[in-house]
Amino acid sequence: MRLTRAGEYAIRCILYLAFKGPGVLVSKKEIASKCAIPPQFLSKIAQELQKARILEIKQGPKGGFVLTSDPDKLTLLDVVEAIIGEIYLNDCIARPNQCSASAACAVHKVWGKARDELRKTLGSVSFRELSKDPSCIPNFESRN
Repeated sequence: MRLTRAGEYAIRCILYLAFKGPGVLVSKKEIASKCAIPPQFLSKIAQELQKARILEIKQGPKGGFVLTSDPDKLTLLDVVEAIIGEIYLNDCIARPNQCSASAACAVHKVWGKARDELRKTLGSVSFRELSKDPSCIPNFESRN
């Protein structure tokens, strides 16, 4: 599995919003600039994150995005799956009815275990924890 560009951009956006703090309105222009995300792509990603109730989009000249989820509870898994859907590693996990051997196949069981471990790992990391070290986004300004 490889994270899509949309997933990566969504993580950058939410990390930046968590860095700024929940409930803080941040302009789309600032996020796009600080996180190196094309503005049109950011708009599309933000719509998906809003559908997942992770952020709120405020319209207008003084609009922007507001993190509505608690960074202590919001995980990498939440954001990734809000953008790409539920993680799976191969088709027999996503659509087991299309594989006649799924129920008994030893490889199917390994794929399932690997998927579960990946989801567990991503689900164990909160954006509060990640936002304490903003070094993964080079344009973040230091906190005052």
